[in-house]
Amino acid sequence: MKRSLNERAKAYFISMGRSNRILRGPAIVGLAVTMLLHQIVNYFKKGTKRFACTIFILCCFMVGNSFSYPVFQEENGFVSEKEKEAAVTAVVTSDITLADARQIQIDELEILDDDDVLEGYDDAELHGMEGADKYLLDEIIDENDTHEQADSETGSETDAEASEDTADAVGEQESGREKEPSFNEDDWKLVLINKQHPIPEDYTFTLGPIKTIKGTMKCDERIIEELLAMMYAASEDGVNLAICSPYRDFAWQEVLFNRKIKAYMNKGMSYMEAYKISSQAVTVPGASEHQIGLAIDIVSDTYVTLDEGFADTSAGKWLAEHCAEYGFILRYPAGKEYITSIEFEPWHFRYVGKEAATIIMEEELCLEEFWDKYL
Repeated sequence: MKRSLNERAKAYFISMGRSNRILRGPAIVGLAVTMLLHQIVNYFKKGTKRFACTIFILCCFMVGNSFSYPVFQEENGFVSEKEKEAAVTAVVTSDITLADARQIQIDELEILDDDDVLEGYDDAELHGMEGADKYLLDEIIDENDTHEQADSETGSETDAEASEDTADAVGEQESGREKEPSFNEDDWKLVLINKQHPIPEDYTFTLGPIKTIKGTMKCDERIIEELLAMMYAASEDGVNLAICSPYRDFAWQEVLFNRKIKAYMNKGMSYMEAYKISSQAVTVPGASEHQIGLAIDIVSDTYVTLDEGFADTSAGKWLAEHCAEYGFILRYPAGKEYITSIEFEPWHFRYVGKEAATIIMEEELCLEEFWDKYL
């Protein structure tokens, strides 16, 4: 039986090594090379179909991709030399200009407020939703008499409570003990709502209406009395506050958020860049305190724009100084952006109750820091 080339080569090198001890080393190397070549040849013989499929796929990839078209077209005469020169000339002499490649600086962009993204639409998307009207104190009806009546009825009670609190404070001071504040994380006034802590699915509250000459605004009914008291107190000090954007439902918050993304994309931003800056100006839907009726945007009759300039107005200064007396805090203070993930909003106030508000404003905390320290 005739032996194969591989067998004959192996026999040759084995015979060489046995016959001469000096040639034993070269014989072993030759034998190893012979066996390696045999294995490589067998691999390619058995994988013929596999390699053929690989080559076919590569050919399809080359033909199917646009970068290969000019090569195939030019080599096969589909595009003449004149046509190619004409195409290049057309591109060079056209009016096409490339977009500015500079990096967009978010700090240089104008922050859009709600009015900016509500203009220019047909309002069909907003049908049945609360508007962005601003409500001045003198535009609130039926509540003025109620407030004055409540003040007169509870005046004696307030004096009594004040005397009682003073006596308690004196007693504590005399005993050398300071009362430690105690808070409960289940307290509705202290619920933490942000991007990391969206509104709990089981969170419930009751909306209370405040009638105005423009319509009705709504917020959590438990904060209405303090909100109106704060407005009356500001008025007595010569500051006419205006409420805007009280309660917002999910749909309204979603409209504002999506429109701000679209507006920033129209300025040349990518979707992710627009999303990032929009989330600094409008809280992500499902994570907004406006949706639980505890957040109120407040401006004044002389300054109606929601921007940082409000902080320098008499109304902004009055609120920063007195809001805690009525249970409200400046929710997104300057210098806390790295914690809240929201830009400085001197118009955005959140109800947390008088005790917590006093601590937060005196210690210059944001609500997240208050939670870390006291809850």
